[in-house]
Amino acid sequence: MLKSLRSKRVIELVRYYQAGIVNTLFGLGAYAVLVRMGFGIYPAQLIAHLAGMAFNYVTYSRHVFRDAGPAKGRFVLSYALNYLMSLGTLALVASAVSNPYLAGFISAFIVSIVNFFALKFVVFRAQMS
Repeated sequence: MLKSLRSKRVIELVRYYQAGIVNTLFGLGAYAVLVRMGFGIYPAQLIAHLAGMAFNYVTYSRHVFRDAGPAKGRFVLSYALNYLMSLGTLALVASAVSNPYLAGFISAFIVSIVNFFALKFVVFRAQMS
């Protein structure tokens, strides 16, 4: 039983990072396009974050956390907190890294680790049978 539970967690983690790669490409792509269009890093991050939030809900709810019940409200709240953490992380990283693209990537990577735990244990809790 314990081995089965570990296997399920590993599969879920692999799916999380599969979806995360797609989500990150979408979010960072939107961020890069907006920066390229002349937006500052903070407005670009906000717009990309909002677009990515909708995209991410679909990938996480349908691909990663399939056994969980609907969680739109918790997801929006989680992503609001995620955005604040992302904004703080971006500000911190941008103070040390002058390249806005690299700063955005590093910030996204750091925040993604925390986001897994928030999605797993707060947003997409398994349904009680």
